[in-house]
Amino acid sequence: MSGTITKVSGPLVVAEGLADANVSDVVRVGSQRLIGEILNMTGDTASIQVYEETSGLGPGAAVETTGMPLSVELGPGMLDNIYDGIQRPLPEMRALTGDCITRGTDVKALNRQKKWDFVPVAKVGDKLAPGDVLGTVQETTAILHKIMVPYGVKGEVTFLAGGLHTVDEVVAAIRDEKGKTHELTMIQRWPVRIARPYTRKYVPSRPMNSGQRIIDTLFPIAKGGTAAVPGPFGSGKTVVQHQLAKWSDVDIVIYIGCGERGNEMTDVLMEFPELKDPRNGEPLMKRTVLIANTSDMPVAAREASIYTGITIAEYFRDMGYDVAVLADSTSRWAEALREMSGRLEEMPGEEGYPAYLASRLAQFYERAGVVECLGSDDRQGSVTAIGAVSPPGGDISEPVAQATMRIVKVFWALDSSLAYARHFPAINWLTSYSLYLDTLTPWYTKQFGEGYMRNRAKAMQILQEENELQEIVRLVGQDALSPADRLTMETAKSIREDFLQQNAFVDEDAYSSYLKQYKLMDLVLRFDTLCRDALQKGADMEKLFTIPSRERVGRAKMADAKVFETEFAEIEAQMKREIEEVIAGGEDE
Repeated sequence: MSGTITKVSGPLVVAEGLADANVSDVVRVGSQRLIGEILNMTGDTASIQVYEETSGLGPGAAVETTGMPLSVELGPGMLDNIYDGIQRPLPEMRALTGDCITRGTDVKALNRQKKWDFVPVAKVGDKLAPGDVLGTVQETTAILHKIMVPYGVKGEVTFLAGGLHTVDEVVAAIRDEKGKTHELTMIQRWPVRIARPYTRKYVPSRPMNSGQRIIDTLFPIAKGGTAAVPGPFGSGKTVVQHQLAKWSDVDIVIYIGCGERGNEMTDVLMEFPELKDPRNGEPLMKRTVLIANTSDMPVAAREASIYTGITIAEYFRDMGYDVAVLADSTSRWAEALREMSGRLEEMPGEEGYPAYLASRLAQFYERAGVVECLGSDDRQGSVTAIGAVSPPGGDISEPVAQATMRIVKVFWALDSSLAYARHFPAINWLTSYSLYLDTLTPWYTKQFGEGYMRNRAKAMQILQEENELQEIVRLVGQDALSPADRLTMETAKSIREDFLQQNAFVDEDAYSSYLKQYKLMDLVLRFDTLCRDALQKGADMEKLFTIPSRERVGRAKMADAKVFETEFAEIEAQMKREIEEVIAGGEDE
């Protein structure tokens, strides 16, 4: 069915004569067949957002509907690939059209020439339901791709073809209860705006180990949880997401560069293929899907890229994998919503954003979670959603940051003053929070005993007390503080510099295991406990603060994982000995 354009306003095209079309249908616009999506319908008139540059389009041009909603192709070949916001493979488009993408280019998301070795898991005669595994494909060295029965297909397997196949060749056939035979390829198609189904959802109860001490110890995120990373320009949002992508103990990473600057996205595209996966030494791209939609690309595709990324993540979740979705940044996505809303002449909300901003954000984050996947083998998978927020001027009172805070359960607030002081990760420990502490405490207690969370509570208390004491120091100077308060300031300084601060360029410090974090925090707080006891016995305060073992604490975080336990034990023994010597020296005097 086709219609005719009556109005063009940037990415918005209005066409009439589409009475049989539906909202969310994909359409082809103009002689170049630009891809677009119907936003709303009034009679036979459709408002369409076009995902490509619309210059040159005018009234009278034809619009043809496909009758299908915006969908992604799911199957082998997505990993180690780079897509734009509507899942067009950028490397293949570059080979086809050169460095500049030609409008109307239509390239399949999955390579139709490459052959994959399909290994059947099911057998002819098996009764299968949606989500059951038909067979597997070793997509990369890191990931075994499971070919599952698509949603809506159920019945008896009548045909299975192992061996080398392209993704669009029939590898299985299932006969349903009505006698109809469904021929299945390795491709599934799924509408991006509809969440993929699952059997049941669980409360997240395992932490995602990011290797970043301020995150894992102070503000942990659960696998299947949601987090936001707000911060002003230059505070390190992108680097935090890089660290999470590299070190997090998830199986697959989906990185969505949504409206970020071209040079930042270029850095990602250049650096990710160079990064090594710390788990197996392979390139990190072997378990990564990149979606690149920079700020100079069509604004409508920016809005679609978030849904494309989360749908791909849900597909891998359904195989039983833990997936992390990193969206950089949801502020640019919200700006795309605002622009399209304005062109649709909708009633604006706060700061011009549409009234449905919060509900759209919630639709994205609510697709995270730990689920029991469809199928008979009790698979569990998770999607962890982490969105960067770029509030103008770093003002988190603006609508996107506020709406995000009401939805997510972890808030890592980046602070430009910490970034300028070269304290990275520049996460402010006074304004950040995690609402997963209660549900994760049993896991920490089971792994490390009650000491882990007790140390965390004590460290947070010391950092908060330091903030209060800073007010007094600014007014009357540090000498006015009591020895106990001076010790609080010294311990807080050690927590900040020896524990929270990390160097992303030193592998031993860029990643810390839970055990190393526990031992290091225990060492810092051990100093506090021993010194408080020594001060009560009349020890010299200045001598306590300058014992040689304190310098070793700062260097201990750089210790190799193989020797750190021995080194930590040596430092603890040395610290105890030196403090006893200071006490003995005071008694002699």
